Amino acid sequence: MSVQSTVVFADLFGSTGVFEALGNAKATELVTQATAWVAQRCSAHGGRVVKFLGDGVLIIFEDSTKAVLAVMDLQRSYQQLLGHMPPKAYMPLRIGVARGGVELVADDCYGDAVNIAARLSELTGPHQIWVNSEAMQDGFDLPDERFRLLGPIHIRGRAEPCRVYQIEWQENLGSELLTIHEGFDLSSRFSDRDALGAHIELKWLDQKKSFNAFDLPIHIGRTHQVEFVVTDARVSRTHARLDWRNGSVVLVDLSSYGCWVRFAGSGSDLLLRREECVLHGNGEISLGTPFSDPSAPVVGFAVT
Repeated sequence: MSVQSTVVFADLFGSTGVFEALGNAKATELVTQATAWVAQRCSAHGGRVVKFLGDGVLIIFEDSTKAVLAVMDLQRSYQQLLGHMPPKAYMPLRIGVARGGVELVADDCYGDAVNIAARLSELTGPHQIWVNSEAMQDGFDLPDERFRLLGPIHIRGRAEPCRVYQIEWQENLGSELLTIHEGFDLSSRFSDRDALGAHIELKWLDQKKSFNAFDLPIHIGRTHQVEFVVTDARVSRTHARLDWRNGSVVLVDLSSYGCWVRFAGSGSDLLLRREECVLHGNGEISLGTPFSDPSAPVVGFAVT
């Protein structure tokens, strides 16, 4: 049976490192407790818990307003729990929300919205919530809540990009954030012209370079043939590539030993080995060795 639903995928960021640090038994206990807490919290807001997927939980809601209120409460409450967690057990939440047709089969669900919610959860940073435009158009009427427009985001496996918003769930938001009202004209806010003002700044030691969207792709590596040179023995000759893909800056790891990515304000690092992620806001990229190495070649980035 196909129904229009709002799908939430909540994922514990950094659980792989927790398993490495604490061992399987203790890490499994912590992950199970955290995902059960997430499920209970969403159920209290009217969500239907469909299934647990390792360190993630899939929930569906009848409408987007309930879903968004639930995940905002989820992040606020979970942030308080994080304050009591030891560093080795630190697993912030990242959440994807998508509205669309969902096929309900027995006790499971399938569909484009399910795939989009899961992918948005993977792409977003720790402590963040990303929502697709269909959810925002679902009679959404919370005029006091604010949303940051991210633009079109490429979803792996889909030909068309998704228009995505980041929900700013923290209290005392700055006035620079954009408030979206019911009936907001999405199409008027997106076009290829947006790329004219988009750029990324990279910084390593005394070297600082800015690249416009139309300069991409560019490469980061040890050889002087790349656009951003990091002369460190742990950096591959061509270590990583930055692409401009459907409105987003995407970091693609090309190296032998990987890239570690850290977003400003997050407590966990994302390891890429022949994988990719969307860069947004401010953060750092450690090339060839983790941030825990005090001599790591760390490249700062700022995407605007």
